[in-house]
Amino acid sequence: MPENSVPTARTRVVREPHRGVYDRATAYQILDEGFVCQIGFAVDGQPFVIPTGYGRAGDNLYVHGSVASRMLRNLSQGVPVCLTVTLLDGLVLARSIFNHSMNYRSVVVLGTAVAVTDPQEKTQALRAISEHILPGRWLESRQPNEKELKATAVMRLPITEFSSKVREGPPIDDEEDYEFPTWAGVIPLQMVAGQPIPDQRLDPSRPVPEYAQQYFRQR
Repeated sequence: MPENSVPTARTRVVREPHRGVYDRATAYQILDEGFVCQIGFAVDGQPFVIPTGYGRAGDNLYVHGSVASRMLRNLSQGVPVCLTVTLLDGLVLARSIFNHSMNYRSVVVLGTAVAVTDPQEKTQALRAISEHILPGRWLESRQPNEKELKATAVMRLPITEFSSKVREGPPIDDEEDYEFPTWAGVIPLQMVAGQPIPDQRLDPSRPVPEYAQQYFRQR
């Protein structure tokens, strides 16, 4: 697929258009750093927005869940979806309350998700989701058995129609407010992993794997 996305009428950033970014490298960086996506769809005129984990393999996103899931039952029927991921990087404190903001990076992907029916692709998709969250864990865990695979639905969403939006930098105040006597600036935010906590039934001689001990989310 082309490296840059030509924004459509649906994906072009209208509010603060200078923050719109349409290249795949930026979108994929945001998608690869995030943990949870929000999937919006409508059933009989009722909108739903469901948070779920996901994984990316090339130019496709994968989500999974129970075959009984209302979301996945409807997605398998070809319902149009809107998938979003947002990363919060900082709180922006301006002099004016009106100009307070947040530094963030977000992606919107529009399209139609399809059910993954090929057993090999289904397993690879589940691996992509696992490795997206915790690289290295898949090979050290018990693999899904036939019963678990039958109970799990996997959907593929091609990353075709998408856009990113990024806000970074200091507060932007009205010129007359720069002399207002209050602190202004940015409070950076980041996700930091804590010390791994072993399961109570874990063999105490079992060491913490390096990917858990040294876990971090690279930007």
